[in-house]
Amino acid sequence: MIADRERTAERLLKSSAHRSYDPDVDIDWAADLLPDKYFLPAHRSSLYGTPLWDGLSFEQQIELTRHELASIASVGIWFEVILMELLVRHSYNADPLTRHTQYALTEVADECRHSVMFARLIEKVGCPAYGPGQTALRLGRLFKTIAFGPSMFAGILVAEEITDALQRESMNDASVQPLVRMVNRIHVIEEARHVRYAREEVLRDTPGLSRAALAYHRFMLARTAYVVTRSLIHPRVYKAVGLDPYEARRVALANPHYQETVRWAGSKLVSFLDENNLIAGPSRKLWQAVHLV
Repeated sequence: MIADRERTAERLLKSSAHRSYDPDVDIDWAADLLPDKYFLPAHRSSLYGTPLWDGLSFEQQIELTRHELASIASVGIWFEVILMELLVRHSYNADPLTRHTQYALTEVADECRHSVMFARLIEKVGCPAYGPGQTALRLGRLFKTIAFGPSMFAGILVAEEITDALQRESMNDASVQPLVRMVNRIHVIEEARHVRYAREEVLRDTPGLSRAALAYHRFMLARTAYVVTRSLIHPRVYKAVGLDPYEARRVALANPHYQETVRWAGSKLVSFLDENNLIAGPSRKLWQAVHLV
């Protein structure tokens, strides 16, 4: 198991050396935003397909996706800061001479660049850094303090794989701003290594869990999935196009199109976790509540 872990980390370190980006250099931050391009694919907007969406002008629809992008990016920063803390803690008393520990620290460096990249993106599009709500912030502090083992690495996958699906589609969509597509492309390429690292830790650690430990990790993971999914779109984004945030939030959560987007974005993740017995029992209801299952 140790040899396998080291081989994986060695491959990931080599990939990092050959396929890493510097957003300050590789992104043209001075490029103009285009007036007729969305910031997310239109059909991934939380209100797409509802009367509220249909009542918006084309310009307002673009504006809504601008603010939804900023919300998702700022939640990405929040979770990447959590991830960096988890990986540093994971490395705290680990052997620094192992490739496994060296890759964990390499991933911290990646996530630090990504957080700055997302911050610059939010600044460029001229939106607030909405971030998660206060409840999510409190739960995030708890998660980064107590998370360990399979639910720690699987929790990392929740945030990474859901946003990865959205970004993979967006980076190939000609209706989306070129600047946004480039940010997404960089993140997708580098995040693929992080997903591989976390998935293999889940595969190694989950089979040996006792029944009680498995129930604990299932609950922690389900709670993480619930909080992250519900935090992606902050209610205040709807104010940007003159909508009542509470009513628009209610409509978005009940929107079959948005529910399908969440289910689609999490489909590979859910399949992987289900195969590894991490979605089952009473905690499955939390996955169902946010339409991931």
